Amino acid sequence: MRPGGATARLLFFLSFFTSGIHLLFSDTDPRDAAALKSLKTQWQNTPPSWGQSDDPCGAPWEGVTCYNSRITALGLSTMSLVGKLSGDIGGLAELRSLDLSFNSNLTGPLSPRLGDLLNLNILILAGCSFSGSIPDELGNLAKLSFLALNSNNFSGGIPPSLGKLSKLYWLDLADNQLTGTIPISRGTTPGLDLLLNAKHL
Repeated sequence: MRPGGATARLLFFLSFFTSGIHLLFSDTDPRDAAALKSLKTQWQNTPPSWGQSDDPCGAPWEGVTCYNSRITALGLSTMSLVGKLSGDIGGLAELRSLDLSFNSNLTGPLSPRLGDLLNLNILILAGCSFSGSIPDELGNLAKLSFLALNSNNFSGGIPPSLGKLSKLYWLDLADNQLTGTIPISRGTTPGLDLLLNAKHL
């Protein structure tokens, strides 16, 4: 009998077993973890804590708020993030608040998959360098009360679909390159005149 070999096998088993426990009892829903990890690969200058574990809720990762294993908020304002906001953001189905403001090196168009975040209440992307058109799909965010897209490089017209956001009380689209007239509702087409609860336009 070789005690050394038995000890090695025991250590290997314990290592495998405990790593399995970690995976089994991870605090983050696997769907949310996968979505956030994918976003991480596309951004530079993420907080150091994002590289120290695979469990955004359990570790936790800076700027990430969780409830019942689901990621409910991303607060990453003024983090010097570099990169784009890809469609992976749409995988964070329980997100209530998304604040990426004043990261001037976040560029490119906004993904239409932002419209998949049906629980979103707050969306703050002010002071970045996003460009292209404002996605019509933002009109799907029926729970949205605060929308700040000011100080970017958005172009084109204001989507009439924003008129469907009946709970919106704050809308800021200033300091972009938007063109055309403010959309007014006509028949079945919504417009900003329907935003009766808005206090800031």
